Amino acid sequence: MRVSVIGCGHLGIPHAAGMAEIGHEVIGVDTDQAKIDTLNQGESPIYEADLPDLLARHTASGRLRFTTSLAEAAENADVHFLAVGTPLDADGRTYDMGQVFGAARALAPHLTRPALIIGKSTVTPGTTAKLADLLARHAPAGRDVEVVWNPEFLREGHAVADTLRPDRIVAGVPSRHAETIVRDLYAPIGAPLVVCDPPTAEMIKGAANTFLGLKISFINAVADMCAASGA
Repeated sequence: MRVSVIGCGHLGIPHAAGMAEIGHEVIGVDTDQAKIDTLNQGESPIYEADLPDLLARHTASGRLRFTTSLAEAAENADVHFLAVGTPLDADGRTYDMGQVFGAARALAPHLTRPALIIGKSTVTPGTTAKLADLLARHAPAGRDVEVVWNPEFLREGHAVADTLRPDRIVAGVPSRHAETIVRDLYAPIGAPLVVCDPPTAEMIKGAANTFLGLKISFINAVADMCAASGA
């Protein structure tokens, strides 16, 4: 399958390399030309275990390449992963969605045939529907561009292993057609696939992140009780 990965950071680079490893033809996209040049030389600008080997092997084979051109990505791929950042807003309560919507707006004019957009980032529930409406308005292919939400559950330093050997894959799909593509895409991995609607997938990611914070708060409280009680 021909895929693009838009956003080459700690999420996008391991995902692009992982997709090449399981047999897909992959084109990564980023606005940073220096980073693109480094990646096309098979070198990693970030540290992740096993990533340098995957990049070197698959850029050499031609299965994986990188560009700054969204037009090139749209021409060469039928599935497009959005792997851009969604940092917390200044208030610390909401996500900054600027990069997600910016990438979708920039890609939309180049989508002249049916395509699947697969979001990987952490987003506010309801984002998938808004992106689908945006793409329907601005992409020449209109409603033939579908949006799936497929959140990542990666640990820093273990992103390659978590991409290739996840304990589950969550996919919020809008149609049977989109589900079939996602199943074919991830079939070589063989992990359990949790299929749901897009708002549920968005909420699963938020709940997972919150639960990690909850566990840290809980054990910190236990430590405080131990210090107070001499336990």
